[in-house]
Amino acid sequence: MSIFQHSYSFDPTYGYGLTELLAVGAPEEPKDFEEFWKRRYDAALAVDPAPELTRKTSEKDGWLVYDFSCRSTDQVKMGGWCLLPAKGMVERVMVILHGYGGREEPDFHWGWENTALLFPCARGMGRSPHASISANPMWHVLHDIQDRQRYVHGGCVDDVWLAVSAALRLFPQAAGRVGLIGASFGGGIGSMALAWDERIARGHFSVPSFGNQPLRLSLKTTGSGAAVRLAHRRDKELVEKTLSYYDAATAARRIRVPVHYGCALFDPMVAPPGQFAIHNAVPGEKNLFVMKAGHFDFPEKEKMEQAMLQEVHHFFMVL
Repeated sequence: MSIFQHSYSFDPTYGYGLTELLAVGAPEEPKDFEEFWKRRYDAALAVDPAPELTRKTSEKDGWLVYDFSCRSTDQVKMGGWCLLPAKGMVERVMVILHGYGGREEPDFHWGWENTALLFPCARGMGRSPHASISANPMWHVLHDIQDRQRYVHGGCVDDVWLAVSAALRLFPQAAGRVGLIGASFGGGIGSMALAWDERIARGHFSVPSFGNQPLRLSLKTTGSGAAVRLAHRRDKELVEKTLSYYDAATAARRIRVPVHYGCALFDPMVAPPGQFAIHNAVPGEKNLFVMKAGHFDFPEKEKMEQAMLQEVHHFFMVL
């Protein structure tokens, strides 16, 4: 029985309780999985990010707001925002990713002192428009899915790495003190990026997507996951030969730094078993905040999110 009343045609718990969720594993990986990603990472680090901070647009809640841009792979120009402390010096950097809804403005609620907050937009979304990549999540998630070398999610992971490169170019004093945050789409992409990037010291990801792709494809959801599931039904082999390389749970086996996850018991958009698969796969130090629900409104939502944000704030204070 579901833990919330809802109008979905399926149960967003999928019959899993917390005990069952903590037992979900990661799938078998392709033999060249590590080679594929290390080669991609090396290629991304060879790109000069040429970062720019331009035009102080405003000051809000103790932050100076700057427009941010840099280069990514495939000659992509990435845009976003950078918040700098109105008082104090930059000692650490937080790279903060967005969900599949994109981003229209930076978040101002973070309370770290002496910290630069970088908000890059993934290719095709927000301030990183691309002529051939749709901003609509239902189409974005399928872009070049027939080719694992060109699949858009690989480019989005590249974007994270180039955002880190840009951050360290702008703030070299923050080396060793870079944190990564992502939710939903950004949580899955962030987990894949963190698995290979030793420049990132800590990560937090909430309701992360793209975990245990074979299981995920068997579970009915809303949003971009539904688009991939439909594509899989039409051409099973085509999707599987790509998505086995873009599994955040498989990648999470390589995460070697402390990480904090917020995973939901009920989620109609990102099935909870896939979320927990990512957390469960991390072999080292990890922290878990169990959320009652993700991608769903309920009376205690704001209180729950504030409790998690407080944990995240303390988690990164050691940087």
